[in-house]
Amino acid sequence: MDQRVTIVTDSTADIPRELRERLQIEMVPLKVHFGNEVFLDGVTIEPDAFYTRLAASSALPTTSQPSPAEFVEAYERILRERPGTAIVSYHLSSAFSGTYQSAVLAQSLMEQDADLTIVDTKSASYGFGQLVVLAAEMAQAGSTREQIIAATEQLHEQQRLYFLVDTLEYLQKGGRIGKASALLGTILNIKPILTIDGEGVVAPVDKVRGTKKAMQRIVDLLRRDFAAEEPVRAVYAYSQSRGAATQLDALIGSHFNVQETIYTELGAVIGTHVGPGTAAIFMSRM
Repeated sequence: MDQRVTIVTDSTADIPRELRERLQIEMVPLKVHFGNEVFLDGVTIEPDAFYTRLAASSALPTTSQPSPAEFVEAYERILRERPGTAIVSYHLSSAFSGTYQSAVLAQSLMEQDADLTIVDTKSASYGFGQLVVLAAEMAQAGSTREQIIAATEQLHEQQRLYFLVDTLEYLQKGGRIGKASALLGTILNIKPILTIDGEGVVAPVDKVRGTKKAMQRIVDLLRRDFAAEEPVRAVYAYSQSRGAATQLDALIGSHFNVQETIYTELGAVIGTHVGPGTAAIFMSRM
């Protein structure tokens, strides 16, 4: 029997393909533009190919959201294939992209009335990918739309996200630097520790000299919200090189009771805006 709730997201959730397919998560891709060439994030361009092309490109690629028509097509196909299903559609922070607005407009354009809820997660990458995975697991277990939305809201509230970038250049050029613009022009080897705040905007948390000290500072920040003995899940996201994420994993693993560890690579759209060498930690209670 088809599940009563179908979960939809976009490619910026950076959910590994195998996990997405196993949980029957529907994904609508954003696009990456290298000059006149257009690629579908996570469909026609995978992270490895993207970072190789990024390194060879003289100009920074641009990104664009799915059109309302693409969302209409996805939603109506789901309703044909799973009559009577409720759809919950989770998307990248509206402060970063028009993706959420495209989905909302699609809802108004649909020919049939649909049980469709569209969520502005006010987050990015696995910050909301984790919400989507929880939602899909609950959908497969038979939870209602209301139960799923309540549980993902609760997870979002207690989840903590910190990330390090090699350079602020990509966030600045892509127009996604948000409140971290205050850190531009800081002296060499200062590592900004960034987060996504309650408004869904990139915000600075601290700045520390050197990567090693920055990672230790992230541990100190996480200690504010998580006790050493409580079971936690740690998700590490990285762009191009897994090295910094592995270092962060080793450090966090020595200070917290990590029961589950997940790695995910930042896809082409998020990678366009943060650049190679980014490492992020998303921590939540089990």
